[in-house]
Amino acid sequence: MLIRRMTATFGRLREQTLELQDGLNILQAPNETGKSTWCAFLLAMLYGVNTKERDRAGVLADKNRYAPWDGGSMSGRLDCRAGDDALTLFRTTRRQTAPMGDFQALYTGTADPVPGLTGANCGETLLGVSREVYARSAFIRQGGVAVTQDSGLERRIAALVTSGEEDTSYTEAVEALKKQLNRRRHNKTGQLPALEAELQETEAQLASQAELARQRENLLARSAELEARESSLKEELAGLDRWAEHRKRQDLQKVEDAAVQAEEKAAALRRRLEEEQVPENDVTVRLRGAIVNLNTVRKSAEKAQEAYDAAKSALAQAEEKLSASPFAGQTAEEARRTAAGPLPKARRSPLPLLLTALACLCVSLGAGYGVYFYFKNPAAALGAAAGLLALTFLLTLVLWKRAGKQARSAALTERYGTADSAEIQALADSYAALLSDRDAAKQEASAKSAAAQGLWQSVDVNADGILEEVRRFAPAAYDIPSADAALRASALLRRELSEAEKAAHEARLRVEFQAGQTPAPENPDAPPLLPPERDRDAVLEELEAVRADLSALRSSLDRIAGRLHAAGEPLALQAAAERLTDEIALLEGEYAAIELAMSTLAHANTQLQGRFSPALGKRAAEIFDGLTGGAYGGVILDRTLRVSAEPAGTGVPRDVGYLSAGAADQLYLAVRLAVCDLVLPPENAVPIVLDDALSSFDDQRCAAALDYLRKEAEKRQILLFTCHSREAAHFREDPAVSIQVLTAPGGKV
Repeated sequence: MLIRRMTATFGRLREQTLELQDGLNILQAPNETGKSTWCAFLLAMLYGVNTKERDRAGVLADKNRYAPWDGGSMSGRLDCRAGDDALTLFRTTRRQTAPMGDFQALYTGTADPVPGLTGANCGETLLGVSREVYARSAFIRQGGVAVTQDSGLERRIAALVTSGEEDTSYTEAVEALKKQLNRRRHNKTGQLPALEAELQETEAQLASQAELARQRENLLARSAELEARESSLKEELAGLDRWAEHRKRQDLQKVEDAAVQAEEKAAALRRRLEEEQVPENDVTVRLRGAIVNLNTVRKSAEKAQEAYDAAKSALAQAEEKLSASPFAGQTAEEARRTAAGPLPKARRSPLPLLLTALACLCVSLGAGYGVYFYFKNPAAALGAAAGLLALTFLLTLVLWKRAGKQARSAALTERYGTADSAEIQALADSYAALLSDRDAAKQEASAKSAAAQGLWQSVDVNADGILEEVRRFAPAAYDIPSADAALRASALLRRELSEAEKAAHEARLRVEFQAGQTPAPENPDAPPLLPPERDRDAVLEELEAVRADLSALRSSLDRIAGRLHAAGEPLALQAAAERLTDEIALLEGEYAAIELAMSTLAHANTQLQGRFSPALGKRAAEIFDGLTGGAYGGVILDRTLRVSAEPAGTGVPRDVGYLSAGAADQLYLAVRLAVCDLVLPPENAVPIVLDDALSSFDDQRCAAALDYLRKEAEKRQILLFTCHSREAAHFREDPAVSIQVLTAPGGKV
């Protein structure tokens, strides 16, 4: 097979194209520019993307690791030559769960599909080996130069050494035999331990069945005793029930008697009310309401009477105040005119004046007589008497006038309490105010009198109406209190009748209810029952205890029956034990046969490895000798492909773990190339892919490896991806070697 061109949308590659030549292709590019991505893309184009692979700790599955960085879908094209045919392979992604799952193979330049070539068999058809064989032989990654054991590679080696069929693998056969061996016995698991445990369990069941049977017989006997006691207690409860029914019938008779008495009492009360013509409750309620209203009106009349009495008292007080006034009997205008008019003349008695005159005359006469007696002069005596009389008269006149004034002042003071005219005028104004108050009190007394008379009249009319109605059924009601007492008595009788009727109705309902709950006697002629010896609670308590014991005993019987049923019949258990013994013997024979087969298979595999390992070691030694310049004379591989190298001239093999990193990679590369020579079909010219596989080689070892690869490239195409420039410099003058310098995605290849 020869790869011409690859175009990829894969990981960091976005529709990048890589042109290739036959022979050795040196593909130089810095790290992180997609070399490993191109290698993975080639493997995906040939064998597809494993969609079942899952991410592991620190390692992404290819479907996630190489998902396009731009978020698109994986796709690619591979132009190649297989034999004489030029082919173009396409892989695209239609569903994200199956990246590059759509496959198409066409003859290059046509639309004709390649018959029989599918996405599943593409790599194995074109290369002649499976994915596992190719990945462990010609597909060499950096850090993955070492050859690892694989069932596919093992089948390929077996086919080369033996019959040529690739359907046999020692590892797979050994694993299958181990599974069969473990299936029969693996530590404490497997068929044999299970059968042995089952046999032991069966024997234990057989041994316990006798004990279970004995326990069941004991429980059955005890169950019969408890059932008999339960029946006895049920019969006792039935007797208690009959006694309870008898008591219910007695209670029913008592309730019936009470109902009859209540009904007779109600009937007697109805007859009495009819005989006494007791009014209905609505009439009683109406009349009692009228009495209440009458009392309310009476109270209002009493209040109105009190108000009238107060108004009369106020009027009397006003009249009394008017009578005490000096202007009593006058109108307000007359009083004001009297107060503002001239002062009245005072009436004086003439007697004082006459007495005064008589006194003055006596004095004058006495004085004249004295003069006359003394002087004996009548003229002098007369003159003296006349002068004294005149003087006395003048003095009497002055005194008379003064007495008149005093009399008028005393008269004013006596009449008005003061002689001051202003105060008298004020008394006149007060009199006018008293007149106004008297008139208002008179009107108030008149209004109160009319209101009180109206209310008393209403009381009399309503009282007469109430008494008239009450006397129809209570002739002795002569006044309102006796009428109210009669109405109260009527209401009490009606209430007593209502309560009696209600009691009779409830008593009858109790009779009906209790009659429904009380069964009729089965045998009325049966002799009277005797009271039970103990109460129902004691019987129930014992019955519950018996039932609890019986339930527990039956549960135990059920458990024993279940265990006996689960254990099976003794004959069946005995047959099962015999069958298990036979099966154990058969499996032990199979176990011994499998152990013998594994021993024989291991011996055959040793012989097979003995035939293949020398050839592989010889070819690897030839390549290793060339790569190391004769430093190592031999290579030894065991059947797990563990490698040892024999330094030249020592004859003592040295395990690869004791070699330097560079020497170990050279040894692994030699083994890989030897595997390619011996395992890969030469007619398919399977390309070899190296991804920085020489990065740990020094310049001398690298040059030796490049020279060998240049010679190997004459038989097959080799793709050498490297991050160094020494490979390109080594073949700078060799036109048969294709050298390309790759750039990062986004640039040109």
